[in-house]
Amino acid sequence: MSGIVLTNIRKSFGAATVLNGVSLSIADGEFLTLLGPSGCGKSTLLRILAGLEVQTAGSVAISDRLVDGLRPKQRDVAMVFQSYALYPHMTVASNMALPLRMRRLSALQRLPVLGSLLPGSAGIAAEIELEVTRTAKSLGIGHLLSRKPGQLSGGQRQRVAVGRAMVRHPTVFLMDEPLSNLDAKLRVQMRAEIKELHQRLGVTFVYVTHDQAEAMTLSDRVAVMRDGELLQVAPPQDIYADPDDRRVAEFIGSPKINMLDGVVNERGLIDVAGSTLTIEAGALPGTPLTLGIRPEAFHLADHRGQGALTGSVRMIEHMGSDLFVHIDLAGVEHPLIARLLAERAPHMASGQTLHVGVRPDRVLLFTRDGQRLRRQVESGRSSVRPIREIVR
Repeated sequence: MSGIVLTNIRKSFGAATVLNGVSLSIADGEFLTLLGPSGCGKSTLLRILAGLEVQTAGSVAISDRLVDGLRPKQRDVAMVFQSYALYPHMTVASNMALPLRMRRLSALQRLPVLGSLLPGSAGIAAEIELEVTRTAKSLGIGHLLSRKPGQLSGGQRQRVAVGRAMVRHPTVFLMDEPLSNLDAKLRVQMRAEIKELHQRLGVTFVYVTHDQAEAMTLSDRVAVMRDGELLQVAPPQDIYADPDDRRVAEFIGSPKINMLDGVVNERGLIDVAGSTLTIEAGALPGTPLTLGIRPEAFHLADHRGQGALTGSVRMIEHMGSDLFVHIDLAGVEHPLIARLLAERAPHMASGQTLHVGVRPDRVLLFTRDGQRLRRQVESGRSSVRPIREIVR
């Protein structure tokens, strides 16, 4: 079993608090991604898990064993760094063999000439060479074993770094933004390879990134972090469609989710940007709310009316089969972005008046302080309650 339990992890550097009581359980064999903007504490949390940093408070357990105070090599984890951390003077084979040599050979056996003459050294060296060769072939870099890192492409160096971690057969793989140095095309390719590697090995992966595309495509679950706190931990589809917090909703999705201020009217519906949306808020008239609407939740409407928003087209982005239409709404500072079918492109132009309807089931409601409100059907009526009340 290689599950991980982080309990109330806190980390401070002087007066600066980097992690503020993070608790997280990761299942055996799970691929979990720590996602958040730069400076949110995700890499620090990973380094604490690896034993490269010591937490100010809290505990870390791996495979039901507390590892606080244990050195990195005693935790049975392998880490792939953003910079790959390959030794430039060593060949690919030597870089990959290094962790095995450090683990299986004594200090004397590792000596350049004398070590190979000591009893048992030759047999262990042969086993290490076989393991490195087998791993390199599985990663498609078997033909590169005699080369040095400076002779490799970024993607090849990435595979070498992964291979160096694989040869140890760790219970946990830790990856700290391993694809950030690659170009866009190679990142897509390497994402698929990392996903396939996880499925093949079946061990626990903890992956750190600020790239939501990586998090959404790779992960079994995503842990969204902000300012040293966990905002939400859930499968990718839930993070996108059912966020617990406005900060999660705004961080996930491209283009960014539309946020519109509205107010509950006397009929219990929501007035926003000069229109009334057919959404029963389940709140008292006059209650201010913020509506989160993904671009794909809109559709073209034939006329102005209840359930539709009306504005002027500012800009149209052609994305092949789709259009991203930027719409200026009365009294709204930022343009609304609607994702519409490109087949309507000939009928759209900048400056024209456009009516867009909204799917009520795709609208997210938040209080003005960012707390999620969830609508529930109770006695045939739609109602809204704060998430804290629902889970209580």
